Amino acid sequence: LAPSLVFAVALTLSMGGLAYAMRAIPTGTAYAVWVGIGASLTVAWGMASGSEPVSVVKVVLLVGLVACIVGLKLAH
Repeated sequence: LAPSLVFAVALTLSMGGLAYAMRAIPTGTAYAVWVGIGASLTVAWGMASGSEPVSVVKVVLLVGLVACIVGLKLAH
């Protein structure tokens, strides 16, 4: 698939997910979750595809980031 098509579809789904989340949780929390998920998935994809080096520190930090995202949602 063309990278621009993948980007357009991902952007549409991402914005739709953010809009859906903002119906149930405050804007700040929804945005933090949205950014955190995007950052986590981007780094994980990079490591899975081999373009980003994998290290124990990165994996631990990603797990911590995901834990913080879940904590934000649960604290709502």
